[in-house]
Amino acid sequence: MTDTTDARTNPTTELPSQYAPAEVEQRRYESWVSNGYFTADAHSDKPPFTIVIPPPNVTGSLHVGHALDHTIQDAIIRRKRMQGFETLWLPGMDHAGIATQNVVERQLAANGQSRHDLGREAFVERVWQWKAESGGAILGQMRRLGDSVDWSRERFTMDEGLSRAVQTIFKKLYDDGLIYRANRIINWCPRCLTALSDIEVEHSDDDGELVSIRYGEGENAIVVATTRAETMLGDTAVAVHPDDERYKHLVGTEVELPLTGRRIPIVADEHVDPSFGTGAVKVTPAHDPNDFEIGQRHSLPSLTVMDERGVVTVPGPFEGLDRFEARPAIVAALRAEGRIVAEKRPYVHAVGHCSRCKTTVEPRLSLQWFVNTTPLAQAAGDAVRDGRVRIEPPELAKRYFAWVDNMHDWCISRQLWWGHRIPVWYGPAGEIVCVGPDEEPPSGEGWTQDEDVLDTWFSSGLWPFSTLGWPEQTPELAKFYPTSVLVTGYDILFFWVARMMMFGLYAMDGKQPFDVVALHGMVRDQYGKKMSKSFGNVVDPLDWIDRFGADATRFALARGANPGSDVAVSEEWTQGSRNFNNKLWNATRFALLNGATVEGDLPAELSTVDRWILSRLHHVIGEVDQCFQAFEFAKVCDALYHFAWDDVCDWYVELAKPVMQAGGPAADATRRVLGEVLDKLLKLLHPIVPFVTEELWLALTGGETIVRAPWPVAVPELVDDAAEAELATLQKVVTEIRRFRSDQGVKPTQRVTARLTGLDTAGIAAHESLIRSLARLDAADGDFAASATLAVSDQVTVELDTRGTIDVKAERARLEKDRAAAAKEQAQCQAKLGNEAFVGKAPEAVVAKIKDRLAAAEADLARIAAALEALPAS
Repeated sequence: MTDTTDARTNPTTELPSQYAPAEVEQRRYESWVSNGYFTADAHSDKPPFTIVIPPPNVTGSLHVGHALDHTIQDAIIRRKRMQGFETLWLPGMDHAGIATQNVVERQLAANGQSRHDLGREAFVERVWQWKAESGGAILGQMRRLGDSVDWSRERFTMDEGLSRAVQTIFKKLYDDGLIYRANRIINWCPRCLTALSDIEVEHSDDDGELVSIRYGEGENAIVVATTRAETMLGDTAVAVHPDDERYKHLVGTEVELPLTGRRIPIVADEHVDPSFGTGAVKVTPAHDPNDFEIGQRHSLPSLTVMDERGVVTVPGPFEGLDRFEARPAIVAALRAEGRIVAEKRPYVHAVGHCSRCKTTVEPRLSLQWFVNTTPLAQAAGDAVRDGRVRIEPPELAKRYFAWVDNMHDWCISRQLWWGHRIPVWYGPAGEIVCVGPDEEPPSGEGWTQDEDVLDTWFSSGLWPFSTLGWPEQTPELAKFYPTSVLVTGYDILFFWVARMMMFGLYAMDGKQPFDVVALHGMVRDQYGKKMSKSFGNVVDPLDWIDRFGADATRFALARGANPGSDVAVSEEWTQGSRNFNNKLWNATRFALLNGATVEGDLPAELSTVDRWILSRLHHVIGEVDQCFQAFEFAKVCDALYHFAWDDVCDWYVELAKPVMQAGGPAADATRRVLGEVLDKLLKLLHPIVPFVTEELWLALTGGETIVRAPWPVAVPELVDDAAEAELATLQKVVTEIRRFRSDQGVKPTQRVTARLTGLDTAGIAAHESLIRSLARLDAADGDFAASATLAVSDQVTVELDTRGTIDVKAERARLEKDRAAAAKEQAQCQAKLGNEAFVGKAPEAVVAKIKDRLAAAEADLARIAAALEALPAS
């Protein structure tokens, strides 16, 4: 289907004088979607290129990290679409088990209810109702950003097809002995009452208390230190290093555990670090993962001393106390018995918190389902090592290997009601049956299904192939798997990327889920500081879209995006991106008003100026292609920004004006070249700034859409080094004259009489009229008297008659004031950079900015000194 309203026969008259993003973006986006420009064809004979979107939570909204991630993906997919690939960018959402259940439970709590009042089936139905009414707001926000996803293939991790995939792979892993049930230490949230994956635990340095406790008496006493005194009630041993001479005589003996009357052994274990603390550690196998491993090696009992809500269950004076109430009570009791040897407070140490409710996580011994990751992780590592999967930037591969080569078994069960329920049934005689998607579960009295659901990351780990129809052999799976590139933040390289690698290789017979993993960093503020509500520096990308437009927001984010590096952004830079779009708009509008065209071939005979801009264009095409291949989006934006603003708008448009005004064949050639340059430039910019480029390209060409226009290809024959060198000389001459005029306080519009010498030697004599036009210089007449001389280079000299154009006294005073300000700035920057304490602690970006300020101040001082010297005598 074609939107014929955009095929303009007289586009010039329809381009408004100003660009208004709000009037363009929604209209353009809906046109793209309705015309099917983003819809992929699984039966196409074009080469495939696939990206599956990292599925945002159904509870989420577009934050600045999403905006960066989606901008990068959209830029990649739009370029590939223009290059003739059959592109699929597949959208969807994650059901976000804990987050979504918490949302609905809060709604129930507001009405004085809990999920248990409804029962499991009714509660799950309520969550689906919430999803239909309130979930997925981020999908509409993705449209505002301009995501060119194939909405016809939108998926949700709880869809019927994806649920089938989850049940299929669980059954396969179970039958292959890679899923098992066991009592292990897991991360437990006493508020959400569920196990947590590592990704759901946020660590922070918290103030705590380190207490040293004496176990035993006399020569047989041993001192241990702990930040969680309440867990001592569950100690079943004290461990020391086998080579620690201080404790060798105690290994194999027993010591009384204070407050309990129990006697516990002292064991030797190589896990203990003899240089940390006293070199002796308490062992609580049911409440610490390292202690659990020690307990397994020494066959120690595991005593659970707290219930699922973190309340002490050991009979005695502390029973019924919350863990944080029990801690000081136990310390006080030990102090009363003279058992506290030392106390250190505050003691800063890393503490895990539930990412959803911020409750302190409790390591807990629990019966859970696990994935044996050893063979899966090895395959995931091999796929990168043998080159099937490339990680960009390559240096992050080391981090990937560090994780997959040392991966622990993965706890996949969650004590929730919202999610994929574990497909295992338990019989009355202890039978356990795992049921596949095409199998009937066992029936009869006493059979019950496992109450737990699977970790959300289990289903999202299937995303690259479950979204394409697996386990069915669909045309989409055949066409678009393996996917081409995964774009995501480096912070989930282990938690999500590694899981997709493991499951993709396992389920798809060794075929990797993606060919390239392109990792970007986190978005930070302009000072390199992490964004946080507590810092007050969080950016809402929707606010920027409202105020500056989606294109400006996208360009500001992409302009800071280098592989694996954090991205600094500010409102000021987004305003600058908006100004860039306006500059592009005005240049294209000028071109249209002056007859620029894309019709016909380029003329065989072109001026040096026309050959120069075409040469610059094809240099930039090659540079942009190289940067896209390397995922260096900041360099893409930088190259296009400077080409558009500097080469096209500031130079070529100005150089073209007198030519077009003069008319004739040269003017016609310039109009065609200007049209050619803008056509290619808009296409190059389209992946980053899709809306403004669509609007301008349609006005320039009258075509159907830039979305499917062919991507520019660099033509080596159009690269003209001689023309570029000649224009570089011209630009230097004009720039130096303009700078001199500015320094002397000559108004930009005021014309000055001047004599130019050395143009022949410099090889730019043919451009004298252009130089005079751009620099506002009149030819010397009989009344000419040089009052200032400017040596542009060894070859070119400019003599100017500035009589009557400068108030020398006022200008000298202005320059002296500017020199004082520049000297002050120089001194301040030198002082900061000379302060080793500041340089050592300040973020790298802040230090770099001060160095830039120093360089600018020194350049200003040199420029002002030259201007003062050039002033005529007053």
